[in-house]
Amino acid sequence: MDTRTYLRDNIRTVNDWPAPGVAFRDITPLLSDPRVFRVLIDAFVHRYMSPELRPDVVAGLDARGFIIGSVVAYELGVGFVPIRKKGKLPFTTIEQSYELEYGSATVEVHTDAVLPGQRVLLIDDLIATGGTMMAGMQLIKKLGGQLVEGAAIVDLPELKGSELLRAAGLPLFTLVDFEGH
Repeated sequence: MDTRTYLRDNIRTVNDWPAPGVAFRDITPLLSDPRVFRVLIDAFVHRYMSPELRPDVVAGLDARGFIIGSVVAYELGVGFVPIRKKGKLPFTTIEQSYELEYGSATVEVHTDAVLPGQRVLLIDDLIATGGTMMAGMQLIKKLGGQLVEGAAIVDLPELKGSELLRAAGLPLFTLVDFEGH
């Protein structure tokens, strides 16, 4: 069995959550089984070990991007940058607001988290409408970072977030696609 199929088979679908008609793609089974978690992390690490894609830092989006991103950063031997929800970081920050399917939100990053010219891998668990990753991309660019790629476990192409991100110039890598949302 190939890696993508193996990971897809271990993602749980929760119907009608958080709203009727939504099929929520739950990645927690990928995290709870140590063998599956290793396959997941290795899929990212092996990709980003190559010199042309190797980052100087990994930036993870709040909150599941922290889980994946910090482990990938550790395995690559590079630093980790948390991009958090507004009001959670204690030092000087810059912020970026974005639209969600059901409202809006704001994320922040420390002003010294990424140095100008650093190569940054931006990572999250899932791309739906693309708002969170777009906000993260804008923050990294404001700090002068060079985005290597945006990465996620799951893409929901029907919601057109990955299309929006690519149109904005962000190369993307995802492991699993699910039609519908």
